[in-house]
Amino acid sequence: MSVKREDVLEIIEAIGGKDNIRTATHCVTRLRLVLNDEKKVDKERLEAIDLVKGSFSSNGQFQVVIGQGLVNKAYQMLAEETGIEQASKQDVKDAATQNLNPLQRAIKVLADIFIPILPAIVTAGLLMGLNNILTGPGIFFDKDTSVIDVYPQWADLTNIINLIANTAFVFLPGLIGWSAVKRFGGSPLLGIVLGLMLVHPDLLNAWSYGKAEEIPTWNLFGLEVDKIGYQGQVLPILFASLLLAKIEKFLDKRVHDSIKLLVVAPVALLITGFASFILIGPVTFFLGNMLTDGVVWVFDHVSWLGGLLYGGLYAVMVITGMHHTFLAVDLQLVSNAGGTFLWPILALSNIAQGSAALAMMFVAKKENEKLRGLAGTSALSAYLGITEPAMFGVNLRYKYPFISALIGSAIGGVLLAMTSTKAFSIGVGGLPGILSIKSEYWVPFAIGMVIAIVVPFVLTMVWSKFSKNEAA
Repeated sequence: MSVKREDVLEIIEAIGGKDNIRTATHCVTRLRLVLNDEKKVDKERLEAIDLVKGSFSSNGQFQVVIGQGLVNKAYQMLAEETGIEQASKQDVKDAATQNLNPLQRAIKVLADIFIPILPAIVTAGLLMGLNNILTGPGIFFDKDTSVIDVYPQWADLTNIINLIANTAFVFLPGLIGWSAVKRFGGSPLLGIVLGLMLVHPDLLNAWSYGKAEEIPTWNLFGLEVDKIGYQGQVLPILFASLLLAKIEKFLDKRVHDSIKLLVVAPVALLITGFASFILIGPVTFFLGNMLTDGVVWVFDHVSWLGGLLYGGLYAVMVITGMHHTFLAVDLQLVSNAGGTFLWPILALSNIAQGSAALAMMFVAKKENEKLRGLAGTSALSAYLGITEPAMFGVNLRYKYPFISALIGSAIGGVLLAMTSTKAFSIGVGGLPGILSIKSEYWVPFAIGMVIAIVVPFVLTMVWSKFSKNEAA
């Protein structure tokens, strides 16, 4: 398929004309536009264009799905026809932020921090899954025997795999520090140093804190400060990164260039370091434990309700971007509770959206080849953890597939919550997600996957018989 100039002109008209475009860029598959008024967009006209595979609005950006290999050509033509300057992704993000309310801005900050480090965390989760298969008893042999028990020559190989997998979690504050300080406008290198400082081997390991008979301390002129690390913790490094970036920027504007190297970084890091161990660390460590204790309490005492709400509403949170806030909660649960019971439900939600989209491939009229093709490819994408094409290109467009997916995800969520199904880490949020599930929970998770596949598919097929939209 080639990009026709008349299709690009039609896109421009459908989004309200060139005067409605404030700035624009593109990613691998989508045009990412900041519009002056999104109410001027004619979505029905836009999505009827052959070149367009779907559209949605997220985080202040209106995004038009074009497809890999075509979007860059479409973007070039759009820039030529509208006369807008080709902007960087950061320029578009900065412009989009102006359209957000305070809550949306806060959520966007979390997304900007965690999304860049997500590949490292997901990779670690997959490798931990491989380690779990090799070391977990009862998977291939009897209940007390693992693979390395039968093949002890594999033990060292498994140990190396475990070391590689655990690194991202052991030094998680270093990853978050790099991303957070960069997001707040400071030096990413100082962010790494700050994060690693919080997990320095001279400190009492956070995972040993509850078992320690005596907590080592520093005596700072009579002030006793606990000498503990913050392995796996999220809140301490987030707030410390914000303080570091603020101090660094403050000093950078006021210190003469000739002595910046001697003053800015050392002073910023020194002040932030003391503040982290004296105030930020202890307070946010307490708050983080309160947060995880609260979530654990809900799933311990009214597990069915927690699973129903999280499973039924997760995809709705994706629309608003609020799902990014739960990345921090998942990571905190992995550290404090030995695993997360939220992430398995997320995986089922993604699968459910894929199943609803797959049903639409069969529901669509034979002459509607565009919808059939989009539904099939987006379903596969959702099964592999990327739900945006399925949600925004198909399910939300016809509404009932989206609702069917919510119902299937909610039912699966109740099952996982009531069986206390846990993942030992964040992984690929789709069918491969079973690799990140603790082996003792494979059976309930597999049943949950069947529910997430069958229920949305069947509901969408049945609902289509009573729907009057153009798909069926």
